[in-house]
Amino acid sequence: MRQITAKGHTVNEAVESALAQLKTTKDRTEIDVIDEGKKGIFGLFGNRPAVVKVTVKPDAFEETVKYLKAIGENLGAPIEVEVKREGKTVLFTLTGEKIALLIGKRGQTLNSLQFLTQLVMNRYSEQYSTVLLDAEDYRKRRNETLIQLADRLAQKAVRTGQTVALEPMPSYERKVIHTALMSNKKIKTYSDGTEPHRHIVIAPSR
Repeated sequence: MRQITAKGHTVNEAVESALAQLKTTKDRTEIDVIDEGKKGIFGLFGNRPAVVKVTVKPDAFEETVKYLKAIGENLGAPIEVEVKREGKTVLFTLTGEKIALLIGKRGQTLNSLQFLTQLVMNRYSEQYSTVLLDAEDYRKRRNETLIQLADRLAQKAVRTGQTVALEPMPSYERKVIHTALMSNKKIKTYSDGTEPHRHIVIAPSR
């Protein structure tokens, strides 16, 4: 945490001095006035300077990127992180030679890391954000796989006349399945179970 105590003839002077030393702006800091100071007699005797403590607020993006890089280092898979914000959604794209370690089997590691990353992001952010984590276009490839799976299992449900339950998935993957099949009038889809075992059921329309 970057923090400094500064003095000045007035509180404003002390704050400006602290901001200059920290090389930041007032909106990115928290200011604690320790002493408002005192003007002496005739401005000469009994003067007491104003004293402030200025602390730089943690930047949510910087802290989140730092967290992700630390995870990569600890796993022996150094990464670079690209950040892109779209409204209330923040996309963190990871790249690295050993990125597969951060993706895991069927993206399970990436999904868990995404959940933790969202906690870190919103811990430091004043505005709630939805975090998406991607690595080497895994999300795009996974979505394509889910759409193909949805189509295949929908055909099975229609052919057999029986419901088909998919494996548990995070909410955004379930949404991909629902969206892919919403125009198919021969079947209906719904989610069943409780997290983290919530899954999609594909049932033939009656």
